[in-house]
Amino acid sequence: MTGLVVCAVVLAAASVYGLWQRHNGGRLKVRGRDAQRRLGAAEIGADLGQRATLVQFSSAFCQPCRATRRTLAEVADMVDGVTHVEIDAEERLALVRELGILKTPTVLVLDAGGNIVSRASGQPRRADVIAALGQAV
Repeated sequence: MTGLVVCAVVLAAASVYGLWQRHNGGRLKVRGRDAQRRLGAAEIGADLGQRATLVQFSSAFCQPCRATRRTLAEVADMVDGVTHVEIDAEERLALVRELGILKTPTVLVLDAGGNIVSRASGQPRRADVIAALGQAV
């Protein structure tokens, strides 16, 4: 009987954690340590956008990275002065470690000066990306 109770508690805790992760995944937010961080063209390997830059960290076998790539490309095409840059996390491990990126896709929204405005771990929604661009301008 004790084993059944332990199993039920573990399943309930895992379900709550999974729902919490699903709810918070892909949300663009500002982290305290990102507030003073600036990325330049040399670090991301491409020119910064005139208004903002969407930097996506991806990996080869990441399924949500493909959908994120499409979403960010659509937003970059819709909004003038916005550039989308995709970085392979495996090739740029030093930068990944420096920025504290723990999973892919991770999206950074940079303003025109390269300052990190917000970050999302997981697949962001198009509306959230557009709202974050409003903060970058």
